[in-house]
Amino acid sequence: MAYRLSATVHGHVQGVGFRYWTHHTAQRLGVLGTVRNTPDGTVAVEAEADDKTLLQALFNELHRGPAAAQVTRVDANWDENAPAHYTSFRVG
Repeated sequence: MAYRLSATVHGHVQGVGFRYWTHHTAQRLGVLGTVRNTPDGTVAVEAEADDKTLLQALFNELHRGPAAAQVTRVDANWDENAPAHYTSFRVG
């Protein structure tokens, strides 16, 4: 079992390197999952870790994003008892 974060990042977050920045940040933290652009202009993040504090750190970083991003809001759903699903962090 793992802790899981499903987040939607709103604002000026596409076309500014947000997905690759998230990938780098997740790898630095040791978080597994995926990040992708969505048709409505947001960025969707699915992340999991054995340690909830790692996901909290990623969540905090998502509010900041790369220098060119302008994050206005991050919606999140937390699951504290999710089956482990990911083996790496990838950009979709």
